Amino acid sequence: MVLPTLISVLRDESIWETPHTFNPQHFLDQDGTFRKREAFLPFSAGKRVCLGEQLARAELFLFFTTLLQRFSFAAPPGVQPTLEYKLGATHCPKPYSLCAVPR
Repeated sequence: MVLPTLISVLRDESIWETPHTFNPQHFLDQDGTFRKREAFLPFSAGKRVCLGEQLARAELFLFFTTLLQRFSFAAPPGVQPTLEYKLGATHCPKPYSLCAVPR
């Protein structure tokens, strides 16, 4: 089994402005419009590309749009969010709490 390791591209300092931190600005241009980054391959590429990419994108859009329309999200009072993870075959986020407040 061959598993592509995309972390080397995702952490490449010659491609990303701040590769070791979560930065949504990586995907926005000067006007705040979405821009596609060739280094970001969430569904892989080539012969092994995910066949369900379009379905996954549509489902994720509907799911998150509904959540964001109905709730505001924040860390619990007094808790500082962290981006720490457990390293394995993938990077798994450590457990954390999140407050969802109905709008």
